[in-house]
Amino acid sequence: MPGILAIDVGGTGLKAAVIDDKGDMLTDRARVPTPHPCPPKVFLEAITELVKPFPAFDRISVGFPGVVRNGCILTAPNLGTEDWSGFELAEALSKALGGHPARVINDAEMQGMAVITGKGLEFVLTLGTGAGTALFRDGDLMPHMELAHHPIHDDKTYDEYLGNAAYEAEGKKHWNHRVEKAIGLIYTLLHYDMLHIGGGNAKHIEFELPKNVTIASNEAGLEGGAGLWKKR
Repeated sequence: MPGILAIDVGGTGLKAAVIDDKGDMLTDRARVPTPHPCPPKVFLEAITELVKPFPAFDRISVGFPGVVRNGCILTAPNLGTEDWSGFELAEALSKALGGHPARVINDAEMQGMAVITGKGLEFVLTLGTGAGTALFRDGDLMPHMELAHHPIHDDKTYDEYLGNAAYEAEGKKHWNHRVEKAIGLIYTLLHYDMLHIGGGNAKHIEFELPKNVTIASNEAGLEGGAGLWKKR
């Protein structure tokens, strides 16, 4: 039976794999650097080339770093919002990849679908090129909040305070202090039951995490693609 093509779009890398309905990998993960600049046409060409070696799939799931509504991109801060705003990504990917149905959500939301327990209030924070967020209540995805673009310290947003540019500029020790501060602020804001931290830079966390905070696997951004097709 054909699987689901899962695509995780990042500011530095495009990742893809074919997964089954439970989110288990049916192929190895494939990755290429994200082109820069990366307008929709260049993105579609890169993805089409990336998935050529994959076996058959009959659905497409995409985690995209920005605000997504009904398969349409509203913002793309790490790829260029001016190129992406209003772009019907689900429709374009379906057309480019054999006419298979496609669903697109925010990348932190897709990652969350692979790691949440489904109990209580759960928050997802991804640390990569920028900072992504998602909120779930009893397993249901809540309306998207672009917390990444809210101020956290002086005039810096979460993206600027926790993203990869901050990690490289401040060094691991100071960046860890920032992440620890952000965890405390998010808890004060939401009083979540669980916080799940993912993204490529989560591996750099060195301080002891609270008992209700977990580190997600690097594959969760793809594995969560199964959640887009679960019947409720």
